[in-house]
Amino acid sequence: MKYGIAIFPSKKIQDEANSYRKRYDPHYALIPPHITIKEAFEVDDDVIDELIPELKRIANETDPFTIRINKVSSFVPVTNTIYLKVEPDEKLTALYEKLHTGQFPQNKKFAFVPHITIGQKLLDDEYSDIFGRLKMKSFQFEEEVDRFQLLYQLENGSWTVYESFVFGKELL
Repeated sequence: MKYGIAIFPSKKIQDEANSYRKRYDPHYALIPPHITIKEAFEVDDDVIDELIPELKRIANETDPFTIRINKVSSFVPVTNTIYLKVEPDEKLTALYEKLHTGQFPQNKKFAFVPHITIGQKLLDDEYSDIFGRLKMKSFQFEEEVDRFQLLYQLENGSWTVYESFVFGKELL
């Protein structure tokens, strides 16, 4: 089965992202706005059962942290993808690194650029027009993140939460 790990921002940020995604992101109906912290990977059920205790351990060792979004950016010239840029954060980067070591699949395709996609698979002219307009717009979001989600992909291509992992020490 195909799995991935993501952070879902607040409804306020999701609503802002969706106001663009519904027009400019063909994956709009497949997954809510999110920050991918581990790209999709294929593993068997028995392997995921082994990874869940590790995910719990990582969550327990991670303190909540703040994400900040101040502008849009893009992955041009690699792809015509437009996103809300999540400012670099040491705790977010450390979490990403922990999810790419040990028994986790080593599936880093690109450098880690925390973001929330708002448009993708755009034609060149469409990309230029949309990005040009959004670049002039100010985005001001700041919020605390206190969990990540393990997701799995359904047969129709959509993603759903398998389990959530809350940050901080687990109470015994």
